[in-house]
Amino acid sequence: MAYKTCVTLAESSPAKLNKLLQSSLKRSDYVEIRFDFMEPNKIPIALSLVKKHLSKCICTLRPRSEGGKFSSGEKNRISILKLIAVYDPYLLDVEYNTIRKNKALQQYLKKTKTNLLISWHDFAKTPNITFLKSMRKKMSKFSKNIKIVTTAKSIKDTLGILSLYKFQNNANLIAFAMGDYGRMSRILCTHLGSPYTYVSLGKPIAPGQFSLDEIKSIFELKQ
Repeated sequence: MAYKTCVTLAESSPAKLNKLLQSSLKRSDYVEIRFDFMEPNKIPIALSLVKKHLSKCICTLRPRSEGGKFSSGEKNRISILKLIAVYDPYLLDVEYNTIRKNKALQQYLKKTKTNLLISWHDFAKTPNITFLKSMRKKMSKFSKNIKIVTTAKSIKDTLGILSLYKFQNNANLIAFAMGDYGRMSRILCTHLGSPYTYVSLGKPIAPGQFSLDEIKSIFELKQ
C-alpha cells in the first residue's frame, strides 16, 4: 500500500534549514518546517532561501501555548503567519484555537487563497469520540485539511483517535496519538486515509515520532 512521509525540520539556522530541506525532499514526499524553532528575525531570510521548495512544505509557527517554541508575542506571530502565506506553501498549519478567535486572520488567509491545515492538539489525554467528532466538524469550517493529535495513555486511546477516520467525510484528515502508546497510530493512520505521516531525521521532534529510516524499514517489510 502506498504511503507518504513528511519530515519535520526544527532548525534555528536558515542556511542549515535550506540544506536539510533539499536533502530531505530527495527521500520524503513533504517537509514540515517548524519556524517556531527559529528566531523571528531570521524567518524572512529562511523563507527567501527555501521559497522554490515551499510547494512541498507544511509551514508551522507553533506558540508555547500549543506545544511550540514561539514566544515573541501573538501579534508578532500573526504577522509572521501572514508573511509565510505570501510565499504560498503547500500547507500553512494554523491552530484551530488561533483561527477561530481571529477574524482578521481568517479574512486575510481567505483573500490570499492560502491552503490551510487546521490543527488541534491535546497534550494531556485523548478525549472521547463524541468530542473528537465535534472538534473535527468545527475545524472543517476553516479548511478541508484537518490535523487532530492527542496523547495516548493506553491502547484504547490509540484506537479512539484512529476511529475518527470512520467519520472523515471529504476531509483530508491527519489523526494520530503522541506518546509510546500512540506510536502505532503514526503508521496505521496512513492505511486509514491520512495523506502522510510525520517523521524525523533522527531524534524525535514530537513524542513517539519515528525517524524516516524507521518508517521506510517498516513499510519495506510489508512489500
